[in-house]
Amino acid sequence: MSEELLINVAPTETRVAMVENGVLQEVYLERSARRGIVGNIYKGKVIRVLPGMQAAFVDIGLERAGFIHASDIAPLDDEGIEARDLEVADIRALVREGQPLVIQVVKDPISSKGARLTTHLSVSARYLVYMPQTRHIGISNRIEEEDERERLRQLVEAASSQLAQDGLSADGGFIVRTVAEGVSGEELLRDIPFLYKLWAELEQNIKVRPVPSVIYEDLPLSMRALRDLARPYTEKIRIDSREAHGRAAEFAGKYAPEIAGRLEHYPGERPLFDLYGVEEEIGRALQNTVTLKSGGYLIIEQTEAMSTIDVNTGAFVGHRNLEETIFKTNLEAATAIARQLRLRNLGGIIIIDFIDMKDAEHQRQVLRTLEKTLERDHAKSSITGVSELGLVEMTRKRTRESLGQILCEPCPVCEGRGMLKSAETVCFEIFREIIREARAYDSEKIMVLASQVVIDLLLDEESANVADLEEFISRPIQFQVEPIYNQEQYDIVLV
Repeated sequence: MSEELLINVAPTETRVAMVENGVLQEVYLERSARRGIVGNIYKGKVIRVLPGMQAAFVDIGLERAGFIHASDIAPLDDEGIEARDLEVADIRALVREGQPLVIQVVKDPISSKGARLTTHLSVSARYLVYMPQTRHIGISNRIEEEDERERLRQLVEAASSQLAQDGLSADGGFIVRTVAEGVSGEELLRDIPFLYKLWAELEQNIKVRPVPSVIYEDLPLSMRALRDLARPYTEKIRIDSREAHGRAAEFAGKYAPEIAGRLEHYPGERPLFDLYGVEEEIGRALQNTVTLKSGGYLIIEQTEAMSTIDVNTGAFVGHRNLEETIFKTNLEAATAIARQLRLRNLGGIIIIDFIDMKDAEHQRQVLRTLEKTLERDHAKSSITGVSELGLVEMTRKRTRESLGQILCEPCPVCEGRGMLKSAETVCFEIFREIIREARAYDSEKIMVLASQVVIDLLLDEESANVADLEEFISRPIQFQVEPIYNQEQYDIVLV
């Protein structure tokens, strides 16, 4: 498999695309005025405690207060280590209004919701995540070889003990990241002193900074891509900015020397994303319909509550029988769905309506294909079996806004409904409003201001109804086109 990272850097925006075998799989965007805050650590203040929700709101200096649940708050013992009980304590026993609280953002503000917060603090390096308030050493679940998991665990434990003997703080625990699989002990352990020193600096900032304030900000997107997305099988990392390439080379030389040789500056006149067809793919990812190679298609709808995906055979008629046609369409759809979830960054509850399959083995193979293709996804997902209604329910971890939420806004005409009232419906609304106004107020005549399409309908197909209405209210009705009105807008003016 061939994988490349493309980093497009502009003065106001940075974009990262992950391309596998020439096909776009994931897109990350960061705008200077709207930078993501996941991973940032803040010194905030509790402004409201909600016992009924077992949660609290925390002012961290943003437009909207952050939200923290009682399960994300861990009291510290005398040694500054989290006391994680199986039973979640009452929120009122954990925090009080006005109390300062050091928290970390685990989910960006999305739509009208504030950032999701936690007191389980951590800071990341290339191979390790340091958790200063625990003594746990964990290994990424994506590292499956038991011998490799044990090797990594022993390396970290031995290094922590050695550093403690050398006088460097050994408090805290670690999580070994997926990219650490197969790396040498020397490379892996280079992260530990760096993380200890970083946390020592943050501890000082926590003591002196006012409330609310930022204690720690994660790396910009171009650097996070090198740290989090570059993997052993990433063949190239192409950057279209010479300045950004220089910073990336410096970062890689210091923290990720194994990828330094894969960095490449792209000086071409043709935009980097155009060269790989990324812009076109992003445009397609904003559409509701996804066409499959076989002729089938997906309908993807994203709402506040959940995302739904409907699979259809479309123009695919198959070669053998109906069941085989359905099975092949669903198999192709499972692979396409996994890619679309990554590309669009859909999260939360996802309902997939595969075409009904009678054969249990076919159902199992389609589910297995979906699970297999999602293994490469950076976001954690959980899939149930096929429900009694033939639906597949799954969840995908959501830490940032979807591609559509970042790039688009609700339509000002339909206000995000995705539909407009028909011109005929608006005409009958106008008739009802005229009757209300005529009964309530005296006037010589009535003027209707509306869009061109509505006025045309009133003067043509609805002209007989207009004449009847004039007779009913005993006054004339005049019409005037307002070019700036959309199809649903109108005004009734008494003259």
